[in-house]
Amino acid sequence: ITVYGPSGTAAQVEWSTSLGNGVVSEWHLLKTVTMGTAEATVVDLDVGTVPRFYRAVAVQTVPASVGFVFIPAGTFTMGSPTTEEDRDSGETQHSVTLTRGLWMSDHETTQEEYVAVMGSNPSAVGFKGATLPVEHVGWNDAMSYCAKVTQAERAAGRLPVGWEYRLPTEAEWEYACRAGTTSPYAGDLEAIAWYDMNSESRTHAVKTKRANAWGLYDMHGNVWELCLDGYREYLSGSATDPRGSTTGNSRAIRGGGWFNSAGGCRSATRSNHDQPSDRGINIGFRPVLAPVLVL
Repeated sequence: ITVYGPSGTAAQVEWSTSLGNGVVSEWHLLKTVTMGTAEATVVDLDVGTVPRFYRAVAVQTVPASVGFVFIPAGTFTMGSPTTEEDRDSGETQHSVTLTRGLWMSDHETTQEEYVAVMGSNPSAVGFKGATLPVEHVGWNDAMSYCAKVTQAERAAGRLPVGWEYRLPTEAEWEYACRAGTTSPYAGDLEAIAWYDMNSESRTHAVKTKRANAWGLYDMHGNVWELCLDGYREYLSGSATDPRGSTTGNSRAIRGGGWFNSAGGCRSATRSNHDQPSDRGINIGFRPVLAPVLVL
């Protein structure tokens, strides 16, 4: 599929197996592309015996900082099947629709980035390094970081009205991590993650493993990532833009870390961080640039 458009604009290429004749077409995301100086080419490697129709839909985007990837709106299956190895009971599968696109950092926040905003480095002794992910941070710290970045970008006139930097919701995080996949990992784990079998018991510089299909690095392993919402049991049935409460003690963390086994780094793996003020060892975060949410 060849997509044309002005340089710098974005489009999402979608496919469907039905078109017209009174049938409501269900469109599925194939890939989001950003136009350069020439046309963009997208190849569908999953075509089977059923014919597919394609369309390119312009994406309304906002300026984002370098290192952010656009994540389009869409529907996916959150959680894991009962047959998935190492699954936990809190991963009941359900359909989730995210109605708004957002920009997500393509990497975990580094110590260099954190110091530039917050003025200090909380990372553990022996784990310090400019390009290593910041860790030993809590939910309050991550939220404060996002608030400071939002304030600075607004003051500089670079942030449109109605947008903010914040943590991703659990649903946004898993949707971005999966990047259209339905298997336990968004690719070969050895190629995309630092985990207990290859990490040598330490964190590693961000973006040194392969990215997922949507251009996001370290979604599996390296450090756990804080989410916006509190940890909760999934609601039954389908959900639209779900998020847990930001009151109470627990906060959801996702992705696993360098010390976790493969099963602890699955796309559906979830855990909870006890207190928003606690600075958890081996816990970091990545911000998103998204429409403002009322907490």
